[in-house]
Amino acid sequence: MNDVPPNQTIYINNLNEKLKKNDLKKALYAHFSRYGQILDIVACRAHKLRGQAWIVYKDIAAAGAAMRDLQGFMFYDKPLRINYAKTKSDVISKIDGTYVERKKEDKKRRDEEKKKQGQPSKKQKTESKDSGSSSSGPAEPVILQPRNEPPNHILFVENLPESINEMMLAMLFQQYPGYKEVRLVPGREGKKAMAFVEYETETQAANAMAGLQFFKVTLQDTMVISFAKR
Repeated sequence: MNDVPPNQTIYINNLNEKLKKNDLKKALYAHFSRYGQILDIVACRAHKLRGQAWIVYKDIAAAGAAMRDLQGFMFYDKPLRINYAKTKSDVISKIDGTYVERKKEDKKRRDEEKKKQGQPSKKQKTESKDSGSSSSGPAEPVILQPRNEPPNHILFVENLPESINEMMLAMLFQQYPGYKEVRLVPGREGKKAMAFVEYETETQAANAMAGLQFFKVTLQDTMVISFAKR
């Protein structure tokens, strides 16, 4: 049972650790922004903080609604675990005037702790990286590239999984101003799904394309966005 009093910040754990930080924040925003204005999303790739995130809302009611509705929601194959955050976020503290700058950690103490744990120093990491830079690693997978089409207020979205639906796409694209509608072309017999997303102007469509280009819909499927052919 959660004994933390309701506040504007919710704490989420059990997130899929394979997601990149930017992809994770975009996906969280797409799902959680419909409950109210989001002031900040904090997600880190540090080892101890992987699989966790904090979302800061402007008001407590939005945070509570998001927590109730999305508790246990399957997010990239893992159920979300959501609670109110135990501490006040920096964003809220700055708004209400209670913010106090945290003291910087002592560098010497950090280095000593790393030495005790057998972790390499920053210099050792750099030397190791340089020594291995000439080695040939596995070839990068071929990534589908956007089509070279003139600007249009309609976007063509491809490389979508068969499991995608119009509601999921709408949640992603409606966060950008000017959104009008999405039309899905379902994938069949192992073929990828496609979609057309319409905005009011070419500029608004371009902004959405820039924000969601190569967004990972699933761990295996990265959406590719182009201007639709006229």
